[in-house]
Formats: sequence, structure tokens, C-alpha cells
Amino acid sequence: MHKLLGGLALCALALTSAGARADSYPSKPIRVIVPYVAGGAADITARVFAQKMSMSMGVALVVENKPGANGMIGTDFVAKAAPDGYTLLLDASGPLVVNPSLYARKTPYDPVKDFAPISQIASYQYVLVVPGKSPIHGLDDLVAQARAHPGQLSYGSAGVGAGGHLAGELLALMTHTQLVHVPYKGNAQALTDVLSGQLSFTFDTVVTSAPQIQAGRLRPFAVSGPHRASVLPDIPTMEELGYKGFSITQFQGLLAPAGTDPAIIARLHDEVVKASRDPDVVRKLVTEGGNDLVAGTPAEFAAQIESDLGLYRRLIEDANIPKQ
Repeated sequence: MHKLLGGLALCALALTSAGARADSYPSKPIRVIVPYVAGGAADITARVFAQKMSMSMGVALVVENKPGANGMIGTDFVAKAAPDGYTLLLDASGPLVVNPSLYARKTPYDPVKDFAPISQIASYQYVLVVPGKSPIHGLDDLVAQARAHPGQLSYGSAGVGAGGHLAGELLALMTHTQLVHVPYKGNAQALTDVLSGQLSFTFDTVVTSAPQIQAGRLRPFAVSGPHRASVLPDIPTMEELGYKGFSITQFQGLLAPAGTDPAIIARLHDEVVKASRDPDVVRKLVTEGGNDLVAGTPAEFAAQIESDLGLYRRLIEDANIPKQ
């Protein structure tokens, strides 16, 4: 009996201590790890949200860049951090849902088991564009040219496994065409070569292509996501043009190490939702940045990760993309 009472007392003490930690959270600065270099899309999102959440939570959210290995170094760092709510990860699709299928060696973290999703913050898509002076005048025309001249139409992307690359591979699979992928170290160089006519087309991020489209230097055919882009409302989706099931988007989301107190996860999710409604955040990330703000629940983000893991695993296998 004494042992039973002692065990119950220890359990009660543990629960009380956990509750106290959650109730006092946060009591010191929070690190937000971005597994990419400063100035990129994920870094911008992290800094915009960190600023607003810092003001609301009363402690600093400090963004730290830990790039390398296509995002895997910073992602692994958080996977192995203490699950106390003071080390978070602002990640994009690549390290979590593409890399596990893209690399021959197993990723040093499990994207499902090693993280506690907090919220998918944003989603962004791509737009299929050709040079403004291209002789190709529509998606059907592009596909017809690809069928008539196998292996002659080229497209660029930010690298193997990037969203633009995977969108091109999906197009090739759905149209039974042979398209030549040219990987670059970033979207900017690929876009430059499309503008100069060195590439036939590309799937570029909406935010970087929109100004070139408006200036007439690029001709858009379709966007890659499930709905039209707010900054390009006249451009149809691939599905609207008859490519049923074509949907390639990339997410940005906030996660904590697995085992983090659910009360802390809930508090952080509430703060993400609050920040996503701020007019300044909307202006910077939606109006100027071309993103869709999501601010979904932890369960919704977990389901998105699971779904995307399956989507990209099948795409990488079906397209016979070589393991990196």
C-alpha cells in the first residue's frame, strides 16, 4: 500500500511539475532554427512571424540559420533538441517530405516520429512560364512540341528535388513526354535563363515571376497548386486545363521536437494563428510574398506531412529520379 501511495504521489508530482512548466512558458528566449541561409523564403517567413510572436509572448524569438545538406543539418539539430519548447524549427517541404525519398542514405531524423507539428504557416505554388517571345503559346502547344521533339524542351529549377523540378517531372509523367531538367543552385539563375531564352520553360515561384509576367517578359500558362494564385487571378490551375490531380505546392511550417508538452504546442499554435491575422504579416507574406497563409492545427499539419511524404515518394519512384 505504501509503495502504491508513493507511486501515485510521484505521478501527481510529475503532472504538477509539467503543468507548472506549461503555465510558466515561456520564461526565456525561444530559438527558431531555419535550416537554410538567411534571406530565403523560409527565413523571411520565420523572421516576420518571430517578430510578431515575440511582441505577443513577451520574450524574444531568435531566428538562427543552420543551413547545409539540403536543409537536413538544421532539421536534425531540432529533432535532437530538448523538447522544452525553447528550440523550434521553421522548415519547408524539402527536408521533411522530399529528402526521405530523394536520398540514398536514410535521413538522420524521422519526419513523423521526431517532431511535434505546431502549424503549417504558409503554402506557396509555382507558375509555368515561357519567355515572352517564345513561339509556344499555350500548355497544349508546349505538350505538342514536347511530343514532336522528344528531349528537346528544357526547363530549369532550384535543384534536384526542388518544387519546380518535381512539377516538371509530374508534367512529363502525365503527358508521356521527355523533358530535359536543368538543375541550378537557386530559382533566380533558372529564371534568368528562361528570360534569355536558354530554357524552354520553367515552373517558377509565383512571387518572383509575377513582376516579369506583368512586364511582358514572361508568358504564363498555369499555376501548379489546387487553386489560382491571388497575385495572378487570371491564370488557371493545371487541373482547370485538364490535368486532373496535378498539384505541386510547398509548405512552410513550425515544429517542435517530439515529446514537447501538448500545452506548449497549443500555446504556440494560438500565437501562430494570432500572428497570421496581423495586417503587417498579411502584407509582407501574402500581398508582397505571394504566399497563402494557412495557420492550420497541429493535427492538420501532421496529416499534411504524412500525405506529402506519400505523394513525393510515389512521384520520385514513378519519374525514376536518381537517388542523391
